[in-house]
Amino acid sequence: MDPIDLAAVVEDQLELARAETSGRHSVTLMGDRGTDLRQTVIALAGGRRLHDHESPGEATLQVLRGDVILTVDGTQQPLAEGAYLAIPPARHGLEATTDAAVLLTVATRARD
Repeated sequence: MDPIDLAAVVEDQLELARAETSGRHSVTLMGDRGTDLRQTVIALAGGRRLHDHESPGEATLQVLRGDVILTVDGTQQPLAEGAYLAIPPARHGLEATTDAAVLLTVATRARD
């Protein structure tokens, strides 16, 4: 079991995001082996966004770098580096106001 250098992951993902025409790139750190938890670093170049989408269930968002705006049901919530919140179970989107990277954690186990 080796620790992951999140700062290095963020740098790598931001570099890849800047090179993509979509302005975004991501990597799953945990959750690709049938676990009940998935953690993904998502990098967005400034001004790029993840368009509104349905909530994946229980999820949290931690801003690792930069500034983003989380939009939930038309309400905008600015989030700065270091911010952490539970994503409401509603349709939502994310916009990077600067080059940004977030850690998305999703509970993937089936609901009872």
